[in-house]
Amino acid sequence: MATVSRGDLLELDIEKFADKGKSLARVDGYVIFVEGAVPGDRIKAYVHRTKSNYAEAKLDTLLEPSDLRVEPRCRYADACGGCTWQHVDYEAQLDMKQQSVQEAFEQQSQFDDVAVRPTLGSPKPFFYRNKMGFDFSADRWLTREEIDSGKDFDTDFALGLHVPGNFHKVLDLQECHLHSELSVRLVNGIRDFVKAQGWAPWDIKKQNGFLRHLVLRTGERTGDCMVNLVTYGAPMERVTTFADFLRSDFPEVTTFVHTNHTGKSQNPEGEEHVIFGPGVIYDEIGDYRFEISPSAFFQTNTLQAERLYEVARDFADLDPSDRLYDLYCGAGTISLFMSEYVDEVIGAELVEDAVANARTNAERNGVDNCTFVSGDLKELFTDAFVDTHGRPDVLIVDPPRAGMHKHVVAQIADLAPERFVYVSCNPQTQVRDLERLRDVYRIDAVQPVDMFPHTPHVENVVRLTRATE
Repeated sequence: MATVSRGDLLELDIEKFADKGKSLARVDGYVIFVEGAVPGDRIKAYVHRTKSNYAEAKLDTLLEPSDLRVEPRCRYADACGGCTWQHVDYEAQLDMKQQSVQEAFEQQSQFDDVAVRPTLGSPKPFFYRNKMGFDFSADRWLTREEIDSGKDFDTDFALGLHVPGNFHKVLDLQECHLHSELSVRLVNGIRDFVKAQGWAPWDIKKQNGFLRHLVLRTGERTGDCMVNLVTYGAPMERVTTFADFLRSDFPEVTTFVHTNHTGKSQNPEGEEHVIFGPGVIYDEIGDYRFEISPSAFFQTNTLQAERLYEVARDFADLDPSDRLYDLYCGAGTISLFMSEYVDEVIGAELVEDAVANARTNAERNGVDNCTFVSGDLKELFTDAFVDTHGRPDVLIVDPPRAGMHKHVVAQIADLAPERFVYVSCNPQTQVRDLERLRDVYRIDAVQPVDMFPHTPHVENVVRLTRATE
């Protein structure tokens, strides 16, 4: 086995993509995971961590670039954690996501001959997000290019995104290609305005300051735009001044919400106040219109969410007489999307606010065959639940990244609906859960969907049918 030590600078040939956006090389069979590298690269990499069977390294020098490399569109691509794969050709990104799902099944399950379909690419590889959260900070991170420029920068103010792995430092972003062109103009305009007002950004170390977060939401299909300014304290003269600025400089903004956040959490939460507009925006998936409040969950890539739901619908092979269970239903987007194809939908979700949103969305869209229930699935999804709502003909689940609780998996095994569709944002936990159901179900189809271009994340949809006795 090769002798590799922390601090070594190694010359490596990159073989393939690996998990979590890294790539893989070997030295005499010893595996090295490298950040920032692309298969086909010849590089020098700095080893920063070693284990008995692998090491981790960071790209130091690009000796010979891979054919899969492209020039990043954003100047912050090397420093910002928002999109870590801008240097990778988009078709290669899609291939890698297919590969990662395929390897998850091959390495972590005993299902035979699982064939993963090519990843469905996003129609908008850039400007695809309908929500972005930016942070104010009194501790600005300077990029290597900014340092090398020799210019003087105000390091006591930043509005942008945190540097990966550093919750104190924030990149002062002048551009971002994830949300929208309007978002970029808003960030730059708001930065100039609040700095001119002399308002202090949040200092996470001292736990003081006024400006904490800026959350922007847009309706992909409606053009609605929400600005949510999160501050420590709520002096109305400042809030009113900010509202007047938005009205005059950004008439595209349809609603402004101010959130007073006096807690220690770094999440953009607190007491919300609608300053102008309805306090919500609307967006559309398929034939359905959804109300989105400042803190509501909504799929962040509207166009791809519709394709994801179309895949799930087609996989479910729905019949007008079906009773559909939609577990982990969130705000009811999947439930409503499926409602016209079945007799009834039973949606279950832990978060009570999301269930309230689901009921509101059903009423607003004139859907009367959906029932939404709140509760922890591991306690809610029992025989009594089935007795109350009836046995499902088809089951769709879309759990969080951690996957399903083992009690939920066991109940699915006991119920064994004929058709079962598993939607997941984490193929690793998805495969773990399905492996526990291998004696009950067979896998018919696997379809990755790229919800997050230029990141290693992928949504995956699996169609299963009950195995015959």
